[in-house]
Amino acid sequence: MAESLFQRSALASGLIGQQELAHAKDLLRNSSDTQAPLSDKSLAEKLIELGHLTAWQAARLREGRTTFTLGPYCIVGKIGEGALGSLYKAEHSVMGRMVAIKVLPPKLSTPPAIASFTELVRLHASLEHKHLVRAYDAGHDRNAHFLVTEYVPGVDLRRLVRKQGKLTMQAAADIICQAAEGLAYVHERGLVHRDLKPTNLLVSDEGHAKISDLGLAGWANVAELAETADAPLTGSPDYFAPELFLDPDAVQPASDVYSLGCTLYYAVTGKAPFPGGTAAEKIQAHREKLPLHPRRLNPELCDEFVEVIADMMEKDPQLRIRSAQEVIARLR
Repeated sequence: MAESLFQRSALASGLIGQQELAHAKDLLRNSSDTQAPLSDKSLAEKLIELGHLTAWQAARLREGRTTFTLGPYCIVGKIGEGALGSLYKAEHSVMGRMVAIKVLPPKLSTPPAIASFTELVRLHASLEHKHLVRAYDAGHDRNAHFLVTEYVPGVDLRRLVRKQGKLTMQAAADIICQAAEGLAYVHERGLVHRDLKPTNLLVSDEGHAKISDLGLAGWANVAELAETADAPLTGSPDYFAPELFLDPDAVQPASDVYSLGCTLYYAVTGKAPFPGGTAAEKIQAHREKLPLHPRRLNPELCDEFVEVIADMMEKDPQLRIRSAQEVIARLR
């Protein structure tokens, strides 16, 4: 019987061999009471069960995809998508180490963008802090330029809150203090993250927090890159400091403090400070309005904790908590 598209793709990809495929087929036939042809779905499920494929790989193979490597790395799943590219989970073919790989999108694979991306890679490699995601490697394979970073088991803060509900003051303060430590390190080196938000704050199963996606912090020419990408490469409207809507070049450490304050608000309320409306309406709200009092969403918050959030989210950067170190001192 002719092999299906899934079987041909699986063999062409190199993810499995004829022996693994035949073994999976035998197991399915031995467990079935009928002689009906094996379906791609059941065969894929058996190969996943045997550990030969991930669910993400199986889904791509059923679409006829056959390429799952970048240099020495085998892509096992997709983590997310951002303005600066897609993020994948991958395994080194020799070392067996799980990593995260950010791949520059094709529309940014221009000489100026690649030069800026190279700067990002070098800068990221120079940063070493326990609360920052580490850079391991970088490379170019076929038409793809990529950055390899540490893979942090666990979830980002947004998923954590969605799964467990709003955090207690103690849990939120602990995570935000860890992030502020990493942020202080970044600021001491004359950099600003620019895009702090719950999805860029990774939390391990043990509660260890790391800041990810340092792309905008390291990008040397954001304005030129945005023009190349035909899209604005700024932070999320839900967590972006109000002064930067007027002047993106006015970015400063206090801008990151504002974004971290919005992230703290989200952690203890389960809501962004201004959750409704269009992007333009969110921008106006950040510039002109106050968010719903956090105690309305979480009555367990004490006055002192609410004051820290308010001081981190002051609209005037001169009145705002000025440094990540001060955030740590206030929360502790």
